[in-house]
Amino acid sequence: MSDFTATQNFSRRDVLKLFGATGGGLALGASGLSWSPMVMAQSIESRLNLFIAIGEDNKVYLTCHRSEMGQGIRTGIPQVLADELGAAWDNVVVVQGLADKRYGSQNTDGSRSIRKGFNKMREMGAMARTMLEQAAADKWQVELPEVSTSEHRVSHVKSGRSASFGELALAASKVTMPDIETLTLKSPSEFTHIGASHTIVDMADILAGTATYGYDVQVDGMLCASITRPPVYGSEVVKLDDSAAKKVAGVVDVIQLAPTKGAPMFHPLGGVAVIASNSWSALEGRKALKIEWAKTPNDNHDSQAYLNTLKERVTQPGKLIRQQGKENTDWPATSTVSALYTVPYLAHAPMEAPSATANVTKDGCEIWAATQTPQSVQQNVAAALGLNEEQVLVNVTLLGGGFGRKSKPDYCVEAALLSKKAGRPIKVCWSREDEIQNGYLHAISAQHYQAKLADDNMPEAILQRSGFPSIGSTFSEGADYPATWELELGFIDVPLAVKSLRCEAVKAEAHTRIGWMRSVCNIQHAFGIGSFVDELAVKADKPCTQMWKLLLGDTRQETFADQGFKYGNYGEDLARHPVDTARYHGVIDAVEQAMAKSIKPGKNQGWGFAVHRSFTAFVATALLVEVSADKQLKVIKAISAIDAGTVVNPDRVKSQTEGAVMFGLSLAMMGEVDFKDGKVVQSNFHDYPLLRIGLCPEIETIIVRSDAPPAGVGEPGVPPVAPSLTNAIFAASGIRIRDLPVSKQLKL
Repeated sequence: MSDFTATQNFSRRDVLKLFGATGGGLALGASGLSWSPMVMAQSIESRLNLFIAIGEDNKVYLTCHRSEMGQGIRTGIPQVLADELGAAWDNVVVVQGLADKRYGSQNTDGSRSIRKGFNKMREMGAMARTMLEQAAADKWQVELPEVSTSEHRVSHVKSGRSASFGELALAASKVTMPDIETLTLKSPSEFTHIGASHTIVDMADILAGTATYGYDVQVDGMLCASITRPPVYGSEVVKLDDSAAKKVAGVVDVIQLAPTKGAPMFHPLGGVAVIASNSWSALEGRKALKIEWAKTPNDNHDSQAYLNTLKERVTQPGKLIRQQGKENTDWPATSTVSALYTVPYLAHAPMEAPSATANVTKDGCEIWAATQTPQSVQQNVAAALGLNEEQVLVNVTLLGGGFGRKSKPDYCVEAALLSKKAGRPIKVCWSREDEIQNGYLHAISAQHYQAKLADDNMPEAILQRSGFPSIGSTFSEGADYPATWELELGFIDVPLAVKSLRCEAVKAEAHTRIGWMRSVCNIQHAFGIGSFVDELAVKADKPCTQMWKLLLGDTRQETFADQGFKYGNYGEDLARHPVDTARYHGVIDAVEQAMAKSIKPGKNQGWGFAVHRSFTAFVATALLVEVSADKQLKVIKAISAIDAGTVVNPDRVKSQTEGAVMFGLSLAMMGEVDFKDGKVVQSNFHDYPLLRIGLCPEIETIIVRSDAPPAGVGEPGVPPVAPSLTNAIFAASGIRIRDLPVSKQLKL
């Protein structure tokens, strides 16, 4: 068994070999969520949860069906399984699950892996523990309640007998699986792994440089491909001269890919691929291509002109989405405050650009991919090749960042199509320029807010409008309005306790591929509402934290009943994950207390604040900045408090919250993708920069203790960063920034 590592995908053959070598063991699943490759190998046809396998070597093999991109999910999922099982962490081996629709969702996005799977994983661990205990009880001829499990052993206290998991594995595998209703779950006070800061299981390989990412995959006989894609979305090749490219040493072939027709979905963009024996030759051959591209309706797309159009639209009446209270129609100039906020197109920019390797044979296709959605890879590759999904095997590598880009498998389809045409394994690696200029961008947006103030300068009516090209345009032509689910991401789901609140959306056509990015529409919506609340606080001469508390009103759980929409709540039951204003107050209080103990603002310095709920978690963020007389910005300190309910791995929550601050600062300070004549202007980190270490502030993270069900963690820390930054800039300098990025007005 030493041949298998914690970072390896297990195939059906591997599994049979693994357990054949030891003569037996326990392979287990529970109903409801996922399918076990271990059980597939044994031809047991039943619905399973994340599987647990125990070998006679006393190792516990725990499958993770989600993708690891630094967030620690390959550690978090096994922690929950191991806790209910009673396993010793040193004896746990993590197995990466392959793509299989019987897992249920394998999408590692939406901050939902733990949020959605926590209960099922606990049930699975408890089921395995019960079976081990039953095997021990049968062996010792005692009653089941008399045995207990701890630290990888099952014990009978009365007789002093005990046995390791490995000693019981074969007998336990023959025990009838207990019904879920009969399981006894641990109380939180009994947790040993849940709530513990375990080091991520891939850390040693990552530090040693032996971890396998998408770019690292090597397959016998593999060729490399570099693809020139249309410079304007929707274009296609009119004329191609590839004669010079074919003369480049190492170039094997030049292959055209058909362009996307209709909605982009996850189809390749089309273009021209240079196939070579090595990546350098492929890139050099690509440079030698001479291509004439067809005209498209998007040739005239200019991002600044389009943003001006959106700004005009959000100042005019739009489509009603939410109405709380009676509509206010009286907006006196003397008592009305209004503001308009914009966010540009944004690119995901993970450190590892998209990459996939495919080998198509007469029997099917095998893919090795840095993907967040292996099932989507399987589905889209099968459709492109005319195969059944079962004929596509998807191996999941580690991801060098994802941020939502790698849940769109167009690059995997490219590799598969090229492999089929070339008759060889093909690796497709996007360059940084490809990723910025041909990816799925976060939507450009504009928002308008206005408030009618009472005599005490507190708002009694608020009107807000949002306009941005919808992600729906990626899947359906003619999706020209933001979808309600997108508006639920921080726009219409903020529980403001004002007499009249009206939320509208305006038309916004798509001129490029629009995709979800870390925090999705919460990015622009949190910037809008977070900035506007600060402007109201300044008008009322109150601290921003106090204004938020007043606007949230009395402690309550908001249901948005009778307000024109049914809240989707990130796919969660509102009773389980309520919009609870008390938890807003909790993170606000935590940050206020931390600010009071922190650095006092000096000359040209100021604190900014914002709070936001997303993915059912609550996050408050405060930033301390300095703006010098010559408009040089320095971010000095960040404080973030997160209430994510029950926390599995505090170290990962802290790390992800820190990463969210850095990600949010990158977007707010310098993130911008421009279009001129339909083409993306930016190309690499010199003109689409990310936060460098010299710009990164000291970061303090506060995890608010909560017994609520687990909420999202990966994304909720991002949204309040931009408004807390611009609010801090105003506090330090009096400069109010309503148009991102900040670099348009200040020096970094």
